[in-house]
Amino acid sequence: MRNSEMAKLSVLVGEWTTTISDAWFLEPAGTEVPGTTTVTWLGESLLLLRSEFGGNGHAHSEMSLVLGRSDANDRFVALYQDDRGVCREFAVTFGGGHWTMTRQDPDFHQRFVADVEEDRILGRWEASEDGGNSWRKDFDLTNVRA
Repeated sequence: MRNSEMAKLSVLVGEWTTTISDAWFLEPAGTEVPGTTTVTWLGESLLLLRSEFGGNGHAHSEMSLVLGRSDANDRFVALYQDDRGVCREFAVTFGGGHWTMTRQDPDFHQRFVADVEEDRILGRWEASEDGGNSWRKDFDLTNVRA
C-alpha cells in the first residue's frame, strides 16, 4: 500500500529533460549543461531520482537521491550521492507547488528551492559558507517532462 504522504510527491515521477544553467563554476557565462532525470517508485514508500549530465563539451556526471519519509517525525528526508563519492542528507518540504531540500552541516549549508508544475520544475541550488547568514547561487536546474 502506497504511503499517503509520499503519494503527494507523485508529480515528480517520470522522465525529465534537465538543464544546468547560470552556474558560477561554468565558463563562459551562459553555458548550459544538458541532462536527463528519471524518477521512479522504489517500493511503495520511496522515490528514486537519478540524473545524468554531460555533453556540450562537459564531462559526464551522475547523481542520485532517495526521497522518503519518517512517519514518526512527520517529515520528508532525502539521501544524496554523486559520482564524486559525496553523500549527504537533506530535510525536505513539499507542498503547494514548492519543493525544498536543506542541509546544515559543518562543512557548509546547502539548499535546493523549486517551483513544481505538472510538466516543469524550476529550481536552484544555493550554498552558504557562513552558517546560513548569506547565500550564493550555485546553479539553476530546469526539468521539463520528456
